[in-house]
Amino acid sequence: MFKVTPNPPDTDPSNSKAFDEAADRILDSYLKPKPKPSKPEADPGQLFTVVNGVDTETLLANLSENLASANAMVNDLAFDLKGSRRHIALGIQQLIELSAMLANRALDNVEPRQST
Repeated sequence: MFKVTPNPPDTDPSNSKAFDEAADRILDSYLKPKPKPSKPEADPGQLFTVVNGVDTETLLANLSENLASANAMVNDLAFDLKGSRRHIALGIQQLIELSAMLANRALDNVEPRQST
């Protein structure tokens, strides 16, 4: 059986333009990639930062350890002081202790990471 085909094939100019635009977009995506958004610059007065992407459990664990260290330092200092200065140091120690309790409770509520 013989099938009739046009020679050359019919081309529709409207399809040709759409094809050309699509080809240009594809080539531009490879040959002229858009620049990646730059990371925000740190504030010049900012000395320390926390790395993006750190999970909550790690942040809370480090917070808890920092509060325990601060508690030990203020506790040691309070027993070297007398009078109202000692009361101030013990008040600071109590705030640190309460904050540590809150951090530890939050750490208890966090889903533990699955080790791989």
